[in-house]
Amino acid sequence: MEQTKQDIRLDVREMPPRERHSTIFATFDQLAPNQAIDLVNDHDPKPLYYQFLAEHPGEFTWHYLQEGAEVWEVEIRKTGVVAR
Repeated sequence: MEQTKQDIRLDVREMPPRERHSTIFATFDQLAPNQAIDLVNDHDPKPLYYQFLAEHPGEFTWHYLQEGAEVWEVEIRKTGVVAR
């Protein structure tokens, strides 16, 4: 049986806004195929979704786990497909 890496919980609510996206993308780049970031945020990270579409098309899945009003949680899973 193949051992898989555990998903990473990343809570960015206390992080300065200017550091959030770069931290999220750096974390995503370190993921193994099928590993995920469970992102916790204080608003809907929809702009981040569009940035992922532009920079990593086909390389991720996006699934809301909690949708507001004060906490938003999204599972961003690396597919293992490299579209570059």
